[in-house]
Amino acid sequence: MNKLISLTVVAASIIGVAAAQGAKKAPAKAPTSIACAVMTKNSVDIAKATKSKMFADYKGKRYFFCCAGCPEAFKANPAKYAKAPSIATPKSTKK
Repeated sequence: MNKLISLTVVAASIIGVAAAQGAKKAPAKAPTSIACAVMTKNSVDIAKATKSKMFADYKGKRYFFCCAGCPEAFKANPAKYAKAPSIATPKSTKK
């Protein structure tokens, strides 16, 4: 009887460790929208802004814009908007 209890405890321990190792967190999904770097109350769809080149890269970060006037304001004084929401500048896929 003691052997059966011991085997059950060992098996349960092994199963518990295996389950804990298999329960890894899924990687965080990339955001699909972000606040405009200049007009922060306006939301910008990242895919659409990327396609229409409504973004600017500054010091390793990419900032997105909601309208045609925002890139001019940003480029005139990027340090002023550097604390705005941004993503890391994507790595180039060109070879």
